[in-house]
Amino acid sequence: MGSNSRIECIFFSEFHPTLGPKITYQVPEEYISRELFDTVQVYIITKPELQNKLITVTAMEKKLIGCPVCIEHKKYSRNALLFNLGFVCDARAKTCALEPIVKKLSGYLTTLELESGFISNEESKQKLVPIMSTLLEELNAKGECTLPIDESNTIHVKLIDQRKDPLIVQEYDVPVFTECKDEFFRSQWDLTTQQILAYIDGFRHIQKISAEADVELNLVRIAVQNLLYYGVVTLVSIFQYSNVYCTTPKVQNLIDNKSVQEECLLYVTKPGQKRASLRDVFQLYCGLSPGTTVRDLCSRYAQQLQRVDERKLIQFGLMKGFIRRLQKYPVKATRGDRSRPPRLYTGCHSYDEICCKTGMSYRELDERLENDPNIIVCWK
Repeated sequence: MGSNSRIECIFFSEFHPTLGPKITYQVPEEYISRELFDTVQVYIITKPELQNKLITVTAMEKKLIGCPVCIEHKKYSRNALLFNLGFVCDARAKTCALEPIVKKLSGYLTTLELESGFISNEESKQKLVPIMSTLLEELNAKGECTLPIDESNTIHVKLIDQRKDPLIVQEYDVPVFTECKDEFFRSQWDLTTQQILAYIDGFRHIQKISAEADVELNLVRIAVQNLLYYGVVTLVSIFQYSNVYCTTPKVQNLIDNKSVQEECLLYVTKPGQKRASLRDVFQLYCGLSPGTTVRDLCSRYAQQLQRVDERKLIQFGLMKGFIRRLQKYPVKATRGDRSRPPRLYTGCHSYDEICCKTGMSYRELDERLENDPNIIVCWK
């Protein structure tokens, strides 16, 4: 587990019929001070409105996560059993990944109590101490833990990495596998994803994949967004020989990082050809500049491209951030209605997007805009 979500303490708290809320067990011992517990106890053993809900509270430089449980039955003193097994982390820790585990453990303990009286029986309740010790040690060390409770019950918990929400997938985006797609098992994906996998080649855009795979466009976008979330694919722009690219400061990584060099040369070398040289590949990337199309690059560096696939060169450069695409954005300069469709000529919609939405080719769009004095094309 990363240090930013390390668990510092695991505690078990319950409501005692005469003493009130108290910490029965904690690992390590005496970690939660009396002062801290007094400050947060109303969020540990709670009123009915907050029971069976995840609660995170920060106090005295500590962050406590718990899920208070209440089991009502006349066999208990005061007709209810109230308890909470929670985690304590540093106040600055990111604890989102721990919340499902806390919720899961509260559910397990509730089930064990309903089935065998695990919490209400003092003898079985003492088993919580070694369970909590193992949980603390293994979650911090490995991010997962298996806890045998008795002969018929075992608890499995695992810390799941929290990923950022992926970008919204547009119909003009091109998905590219980040690793060889032959390494992925088709059966692990849903039916829509299985249907479109064969059409993801790093050059077909979403709209084209939808048409060729005969899958509804929004379903393709959702499937690709799911692949993007798990890091299986990344997105690049549509490749055309009329495209213009420029290098970024990250191109220096190609010189500094040996593993990136190996990956790049393996990726961009034409099949059946002797491996391309780093000098040629770096020269090709540096040849990309504003005003230079890929077609121009191919004419100027024909010798260097003998062993280099220019499409793979661009694709790899975009994936690694060595280069970026300079896109054309039409802007309508006047309010006249001659330009169609005017709603797309605001400077916010690229050629890629306009062509996908209207069905026009780049050449058709270029000709239309060149003949319209009300349109200015911006590069950015």
